[in-house]
Amino acid sequence: MAKADFYETLGVSKGASDKDLKSAFRKLAMKLHPDKNPDDAESERKFKEVNEAYETLKDPQKRAAYDQFGHAAFEQGGPGGGGGAGGFSDIFEDIFGEMMGGGRSRRQSGGRERGGDLRYNMEVTLEEAYAGKTAQIRVPSSVQCDECSGSGAKSGSSPETCGMCHGAGRVRASQGFFSVERTCPTCHGRGETIKDPCSKCSGQGRVTEERSLSVNIPAGIEDGTRIRLAGEGEAGMRGSPSGDLYIFLSIKPHQFFQRDGADLYCNVPISMTTAALGGQFDVVTLDGAKTRVKVPEGTQAGRQFRLRSKGMGVLRSTQKGDLYIQITTETPQNLTKKQRELLQEFEALSSKENNPESSGFFSRMRHFFDTLSD
Repeated sequence: MAKADFYETLGVSKGASDKDLKSAFRKLAMKLHPDKNPDDAESERKFKEVNEAYETLKDPQKRAAYDQFGHAAFEQGGPGGGGGAGGFSDIFEDIFGEMMGGGRSRRQSGGRERGGDLRYNMEVTLEEAYAGKTAQIRVPSSVQCDECSGSGAKSGSSPETCGMCHGAGRVRASQGFFSVERTCPTCHGRGETIKDPCSKCSGQGRVTEERSLSVNIPAGIEDGTRIRLAGEGEAGMRGSPSGDLYIFLSIKPHQFFQRDGADLYCNVPISMTTAALGGQFDVVTLDGAKTRVKVPEGTQAGRQFRLRSKGMGVLRSTQKGDLYIQITTETPQNLTKKQRELLQEFEALSSKENNPESSGFFSRMRHFFDTLSD
């Protein structure tokens, strides 16, 4: 059976660039990989064809020979015959690393795998978010073992070079006409093995304990702000780099103020007489200062008073938001006989000019329904 054209196998034109070749190969390899198509002989066959085509065309010399002579260029032990897999192992690792367990995403050079990242949830008050603070937190985490200094080996001994991978941390396995690199199963990519493990950490190079850390919370932080403390996460295995600690901040609901970005809102109830006759009251802002608010005569419920620059600070800025005072009018309750009589007298003396909104509303409503009945 004649071999398919390599360009057709990859689905590219003969003049395709190296970038186009690599892109086409990645897509097909992901689609046809045996791990995604178990027990599918046809997919396995196509996967091998795609690999052979790419291995040939990505090499300038092999591609030039193939363009001139076709498959005959590699017959009888020609320059492309077996498909060297050194380059393929690298791209194989890039493509399938995460799918097969992490690949190089967390593993450092020499098989050193950094420790895991940690998350710490912290709740602060609105006052603390306004002014900023330095907080002390206690975090349970994996830290470097002080007995073995993170090596994992018993005191007086040291790790030995892995006999399986000879310190490389990776081994090659041949599969037909190509080979694949994978993490050494003996040393798990570290390149070293421990004959006499440390008794305190059992050869892990790290132990679990609670640490006390100082966290700087800047003024103006918002709900959901994330603070990263580099290197304060879990210690890596056997002296590998530590992960990071992420502080997720949430702000407690406040008794008086509601926040919207840098602006604050506060509902202030006033008496009916204050709203009618006018008056004033003091508001304590988040900086501890008192600000006087003057209420004009005839103030209606829902009216807002804006206090400039009395809101929250803006993170990493000298700007500040505003504080909005919204008036609510309290209706008198539990009236005495005298109070009731005075209010009834007031009602009898009232006119449309005293209550223009209510008078106008009912007048417009009557007109609306009169129009409908015509």
